[in-house]
Amino acid sequence: MRKRPTLTRHLLVIAISAGLGYLLLLSRAEWSEMHRYNRALGDLSMVLVAVAMALGPLARLSSARIFRKLLPYRRELGIYAVVAAIVHTVIILIGWVELDFARLFGFEFHPQLRRYVMVQHGFALANVLGIAALVYGLVLAATSNDFSQKRLGASVWKYIQQGAYVLWWLVVLHTAYFLFFHFLDFHRQTPEPNWAQWPFVGLVGVVLVLQAAAMTTTWRMQRTRRSGGVPAQ
Repeated sequence: MRKRPTLTRHLLVIAISAGLGYLLLLSRAEWSEMHRYNRALGDLSMVLVAVAMALGPLARLSSARIFRKLLPYRRELGIYAVVAAIVHTVIILIGWVELDFARLFGFEFHPQLRRYVMVQHGFALANVLGIAALVYGLVLAATSNDFSQKRLGASVWKYIQQGAYVLWWLVVLHTAYFLFFHFLDFHRQTPEPNWAQWPFVGLVGVVLVLQAAAMTTTWRMQRTRRSGGVPAQ
């Protein structure tokens, strides 16, 4: 009986992810195929992580039971965010850097010097952040199941899963670079248009506000319990 709701959550998140990914793909119809798929999957991964990060604060802040019922979906959201990030990475490796791993870290081969030289410092740093996020995500996805929770124990499992906050910030910084800074190296914005900049800022802002509000609410509740008083109206 327990497997049925888990399967339902997986199927629902897959369906929503497929629909959102398709819309993101259509939104950049004028881009080259590689960049369309690369960016659509990267954005999809970012959105799924953001929703997962927002559900906890929403459940704490809202009296509506719907948000508490949605909390279990954080597992599936995280898992398919990582799946999207893996495909995003494969596209970059094959389509952008063409399996030349030095290029992934900002190096290009200089024919006259006959060696690799650093030409894109920001590209290197952003991809290091992206790789770190992917590693964190793989660990979180691999342990996002009842078997891992049982084998690791509640305290160890919870400690590992708290790495989601680290993952979130790595994803934010990685995405911010490619939305706002990467193409400045070439004194042009390519490809055009980059409509996702301000939606990205809004999404990150909403998550931050929710987290700050939930933290404040938790602090007030704990303070009230310690003092034995009643919260001020």
